[in-house]
Amino acid sequence: MQADGGPEPFSTSRLQALPLDVAYAQEMAAVLFDPALHAYTGGAPEDADALRARYERQGAGSPDPAERWWNWVLRERTAGCLTGYVQATVRGARAEVAWVVGTRWQGRGYAKEAATGLVRHLLERGDVRTVVAHIHPDHAASAAVASAAGLLPTPEWEDGEVRWRYEAPGGAAPQGGS
Repeated sequence: MQADGGPEPFSTSRLQALPLDVAYAQEMAAVLFDPALHAYTGGAPEDADALRARYERQGAGSPDPAERWWNWVLRERTAGCLTGYVQATVRGARAEVAWVVGTRWQGRGYAKEAATGLVRHLLERGDVRTVVAHIHPDHAASAAVASAAGLLPTPEWEDGEVRWRYEAPGGAAPQGGS
């Protein structure tokens, strides 16, 4: 857990979102091993030691006290295995979110379910009103996930990616898949 109390777990119909812990590094290294997961974001798969070090840094929280780093691993309820992760960088009433589902679990709606659950969870807390995601313009699957989570593309770009946004009217969570 982070100094700010860290993220709270949340659930969807098929997934449990569990706060990130270094104990998940070994299993997550296998989930994230496919280089294809980096086609739109760059980089390469990390081994368990590199993930463990990254999870330790993320778990310590942002060096900026006005910013909270919230990270969850996704556990598929029936099989009990990890399938990916979701994350949110929260600054004031705005959260920038991202999601990754391992190649083995793609095409089954897990990313849509996880992203929708994440957005709902953040908005139901009451302190987040704006949710933003950055998506490569050629990444149709990620755009479909953002859309399912209630985000809409904006004309804004950052680092070659389209900014997608959800603004909560009166703090209401978006309706959509779970």
